[in-house]
Amino acid sequence: MLQQHGHESKHVADLSMMETPDRDIWIWAKQSKSIIISKDEDFVILHGADEHPVPLIWVRVGNTRRKELLEWFERLLPLIEEKLAAGELLVELT
Repeated sequence: MLQQHGHESKHVADLSMMETPDRDIWIWAKQSKSIIISKDEDFVILHGADEHPVPLIWVRVGNTRRKELLEWFERLLPLIEEKLAAGELLVELT
């Protein structure tokens, strides 16, 4: 979905990092200058502890089907892009 809107994106599964600890994913994201999108609060903790954190999009929605989640996220994408462009490093989606 992100690629359809002109954004490069990779899932941790695409990177063979499904079993990788969150801290190592965080380090990878910093090194690759990536943005993390996650429902995992552990990334919020890493974000708060990092002097120069990577941008984080924290998805705070309950359990939902993948299709519905992607549709919800896609509707919010213009707002997310606006916040990131304004320099926000933590975008919380509820």
